[in-house]
Amino acid sequence: QVQLVESGGGLVQSGGSLRLSCAASIINFNQVFMAWYRQAPGKERELVASLSRIGTTSYADSVNGRFTISRDNIKRTVYLEMSSLKPEDTAVYYCNAVPNWSFWGQGTQVTVSS
Repeated sequence: QVQLVESGGGLVQSGGSLRLSCAASIINFNQVFMAWYRQAPGKERELVASLSRIGTTSYADSVNGRFTISRDNIKRTVYLEMSSLKPEDTAVYYCNAVPNWSFWGQGTQVTVSS
């Protein structure tokens, strides 16, 4: 059973920065197309950033230029650097594959105050 453990969230003021981490217990992690998703209260879960096994990145328009996804295949960890945070970035952030697996980690809460 694959486990996904997200961390690094917290409360930050508008304009601030956070770095999220996701440790994945996947043997072939370096072969997996990974992504960060988020779910705000009352909204559908959305994909915000993805990173292919060959390093191709893609971002939602709402975060492009502010968020950066990266990975460490040795540590089997994917990161999300978030800067210039806005209140609308408030959500629970999850990592998963693309397309996503049926199971999810517990996520990490990001709250941006205005």
